[in-house]
Amino acid sequence: MARTDRATLLIHADRERVFAALTSAEALLRWLPPRGMRGRFERFEMRDGGSYRLVLTYDDASGAPGKTSADSDVSDVRIARIVQGERVVQEVEFETDDPAFGGTMQMEWSLRSGRMGTTVQFEARNVPEGIRARDHAEGLTSSLANLAAYLEP
Repeated sequence: MARTDRATLLIHADRERVFAALTSAEALLRWLPPRGMRGRFERFEMRDGGSYRLVLTYDDASGAPGKTSADSDVSDVRIARIVQGERVVQEVEFETDDPAFGGTMQMEWSLRSGRMGTTVQFEARNVPEGIRARDHAEGLTSSLANLAAYLEP
C-alpha cells in the first residue's frame, strides 16, 4: 500500500531565502542530511528535468544499516518540476538491492508565506515499505530543523 509522509515547519525567513536554500547544492548539503548523517553530491543539476545523485553517509550505521551499503543511502533524483519561489517536486529512487526500498518516491517541498515567515512542507508520496514511518518522520523533522538553523538568525 502506498504511504504518504509529511512534515511541516514555520521558518522565520522570507520565501525567497528559503527557496534558494531548497535549490542550491551548497545549501542542501548543509541542511538536508538528517542528524547523524552527512551528504555529498556526485552530480547536481537543479532545473526542470534536471537531476542529482546524493550520497548520504551515516556517522554510525550500527543501529540503522544503509539502503545502499552498510553505512550509506544513495539516491538518484529527477527534478520533475520547479515552480520558482513555491515548490520543488522530485522523483527519488534509492540505489538498492532490497526490494523493500525499491520504486519511485515523489518528494514535494512547498512554501507558503505568512506574517511570521515561511511555512515549509515536505510531502513524500509512495514511500517505500522498507522505510519505517517513525524513522522517516524523524528524518524529515530533522532536515526541517536543520533548514531552520541554517536560515534563521
